[in-house]
Amino acid sequence: MSELLGTEEPALQQQAPAPPVYFDGRRELAAHFLQGEGLEIGALHLPLAVPDDVTVKYVDRLTVAQLRSDYPELVECDLVEADVIDNGEILSTIADDSQDFIIANHFLEHCEDPIAAIANHLRKLRAGGILFYAVPDKRYTFDWPRPVTSLDHMIADHEEGPGRSRSDHYEEWAKHVEIRSGETAEQTVARARDLERDGYSIHMHVWTQIEFLRLILAARERCGWGFDIEAAARQDIEFMVVLRKCGALPPPRPEPSSDVAPRRSGMRAKVRSTLGRAARRVGLRH
Repeated sequence: MSELLGTEEPALQQQAPAPPVYFDGRRELAAHFLQGEGLEIGALHLPLAVPDDVTVKYVDRLTVAQLRSDYPELVECDLVEADVIDNGEILSTIADDSQDFIIANHFLEHCEDPIAAIANHLRKLRAGGILFYAVPDKRYTFDWPRPVTSLDHMIADHEEGPGRSRSDHYEEWAKHVEIRSGETAEQTVARARDLERDGYSIHMHVWTQIEFLRLILAARERCGWGFDIEAAARQDIEFMVVLRKCGALPPPRPEPSSDVAPRRSGMRAKVRSTLGRAARRVGLRH
């Protein structure tokens, strides 16, 4: 078996409780760093709240009708209709150097080659453009029994092609996440093969904060476009980073008026987000 399904068991024996939420990290970071026109990939029922003067086009691989077929658990949720139908990892319909920002929350963990996805996203940004990512910390989600995906594994997927480990990812998912009581090992493998054949969307990789930051630094060395880490923050079950493509910076956003300032005051406001609770209730993202 591959390193994904080795004999070493995850250290956690149960899902850890999410740390307390002190501020609405998504809203705060969006208010400070997003401006102009850009994209959000895979928003589903939780599009990012952005400032009023920001324009967002939504990208998904499926229409809302198709998404409802794939995600029956979202039947009662209002889903964002995509403006652009495209593979969010590649964005083949989007011109290079054309976007002020790209948002992709709870998306990178679904990518077979997250390093390539980050590189593709950077290619679509103008100089000084922003990447806004949030990923689940596996310790606080249904991924908790899974071993953390090593950096060496993700680099190998990038350099050798993700097909090398695809089957192992599906087996790990079937074994540790979609558990079936009384199922034999052979039946678990067979079910994983069915999921793989159907192209079922799973979390290909899982991280904690530190491992995800190591991935970001590895991508910086390999993707061909320089970027800086403008911000990083944990919120409830997820970890967020804001990356800025190197180049000329856009003019600063005007200072908020006094009635808006308290909403952006970070830790002092102590705004409790409902995003984590919604994510736990729903489970899978795009």
